[in-house]
Order: sequence, then structure tokens, then C-alpha cells
Amino acid sequence: MAIACAAQDVFEISPRFRRRVEERIARLERDAVYDESQLEFLEDIDHIRRQMRLVAAERTEALRMRLFLDRSKTRLPRPIVAL
Repeated sequence: MAIACAAQDVFEISPRFRRRVEERIARLERDAVYDESQLEFLEDIDHIRRQMRLVAAERTEALRMRLFLDRSKTRLPRPIVAL
């Protein structure tokens, strides 16, 4: 029951934090594509296995962050009041 409630929680995040998370997602996905392209140059089976785990970890982390952003909403910036 607590898991179902936690899955429906909505987080409010700042626009700057959202941008940083989106940048991190893009970097993880870009790194995963590059790391996967390097598999063809590897010969040792253990190295290939570790490289594949690295790619899976990068994609998993990017997905986790995307799910977080899907559950969050961006806080509106505070209005600037002239004194």
C-alpha cells in the first residue's frame, strides 16, 4: 500500500534542477551509445561483459531519472516585484 502511494507522489522541482536532470539524462544516453559502439573493438569476454553492464547501468539510470521527471512538476518562478 505504501508503494502505491509513493508511486503517485508528485514532486515540485525548480526549472534549474529540471534542466540539470535533463542534461544528465542526455549525457547518460549519449555515453551509452558511445560505450555500446566500443563493444566491437573489445576482444576479452570479461571486458565485453563489463562494458555491456556499463551500458545497461547508464540506460537504467537515464530511465530512472526520466520517470522521476514524469512524476514531477516544475515550480513556477517567483514573481519579481519592483520596489
